[in-house]
Amino acid sequence: MVYLYIDTNAIKLLCLKKSMLGQYETFFFEKKHEAVLLEKGKPVNSDLLASAIKEALSLTSENAHCEKEVALILPQEAFYFLRAEVPVDIAPSAISSFIRDKAHSVLPVNLNQCLSDYTLQEANNQKIVTLYALNKEYFELYKQSFSLIDLKIQSIIPETLAYFKLFDKTLRKEKKEIIAFITYEKKKISGYLYDSYGLTDANKWTEEIDNNIEDVLKIKAQDHEQKKMKLNRIILSGTGSETIRQDTFTKAVGVWTNPLKRIIPNFLNDYLKMIVVNQNKTFPILNFDVCFGAFVFQQENKSFSLLKNNHKFSQNISPPSLPNIPLSKKEIFIFLGSFLASFLFFIVLSYFKPSVNLNSIFNNQEQKTNITPSPTTAPSPTPTPSIKKEELKLKILNGSGTAGKAGEAKDILSKAGYGEILTGNANNFDYEKTEIQVKKSKKDAVGYLKSDLKEYVADIVSSDLAETEAADAVIIVGKDF
Repeated sequence: MVYLYIDTNAIKLLCLKKSMLGQYETFFFEKKHEAVLLEKGKPVNSDLLASAIKEALSLTSENAHCEKEVALILPQEAFYFLRAEVPVDIAPSAISSFIRDKAHSVLPVNLNQCLSDYTLQEANNQKIVTLYALNKEYFELYKQSFSLIDLKIQSIIPETLAYFKLFDKTLRKEKKEIIAFITYEKKKISGYLYDSYGLTDANKWTEEIDNNIEDVLKIKAQDHEQKKMKLNRIILSGTGSETIRQDTFTKAVGVWTNPLKRIIPNFLNDYLKMIVVNQNKTFPILNFDVCFGAFVFQQENKSFSLLKNNHKFSQNISPPSLPNIPLSKKEIFIFLGSFLASFLFFIVLSYFKPSVNLNSIFNNQEQKTNITPSPTTAPSPTPTPSIKKEELKLKILNGSGTAGKAGEAKDILSKAGYGEILTGNANNFDYEKTEIQVKKSKKDAVGYLKSDLKEYVADIVSSDLAETEAADAVIIVGKDF
């Protein structure tokens, strides 16, 4: 199997060839190109990408060139991303429908146009799903490049899932903490934000550095704390982290730091032992962390597949058809007999003239029934409210830190008559007071919501919500709820 990571202008290739003893003969290669290979996750040129992949295979080894199946690892920006809290009591069979409806209201694309699948994490009476969806148009471009060099895409793995798999065993699901996974290369750092359930923000943070990395990360940690998103841990990877001392680095940054080079031998050593390299080489795990993470992810998450599980979210509804009921011979003869009898009856009837003048009868009836109607006054229309509760789209976010609060608020508002209600977690759990954000076009909803929640919250802060948001109103449940 070839684990192939492609970024904007970089390629990393890890070829694992299974041996008789359950270990893998290992070959690897990486290169940064001057030309741009991907733009926002989309291949710029199929021929150029195929040429870059072919070069990587040929320079790795002859054995790598013989491998035809590829696990393709793509940057997060190639995917549509959705994270949502699922009701705890929801049936497993209904989760896909829940995600499809949620994606319909949040994502700018129909899931029928994508290859998609999700992961599910459960702890503390909470279920969190994270959805990854790749545009089928992008996939066809990748397929075109791979077909030019006779390769087959066996699976597609987002880089953020590969990174998360490198440190998820160090997490305690019952503990809520925000983790920054940082890749430290020469004069450049980049990273993503996670919590115990997985990726929290799909945006990748990248920064060129001239000063010490400690100073840059310290400022970054302070910025997050001002946004009420305090960093609890930093996972440090990349070739630049090789010489980092955990104790002095943690003290300088002010955030507990775990170098990846210490995590892997303690938590992923069984997988590391499977990788066998040439006696004259050592496997540079910090260079190929994303490829190694993808390998571990495939071993432990075999059910995840964007290529095989896309049918979960398909919504092909065929129009109902009438049942095909065959007619018996007896019914056919009865029908034909009735038709012939009726036909003969009307022929015979046409030879006789009616003795009654039908026109005179109808004229008399018209004269008798021609009564002038008396004028009536139309009822005045009853004024209707500018908005209706059942037409409002609400989003309830838990900002209290207490599990289940968003669900409680949803139950209250559902009983009050509101229609579509989605729940999730706020960016942080430090909200002291409950807040309501409402679009200006739906300003009457403020009064409705405050009235329906007055028994549960004494004082609710309200503000405007951007008209571009999918929801009409957002309720952030605070600790006062």
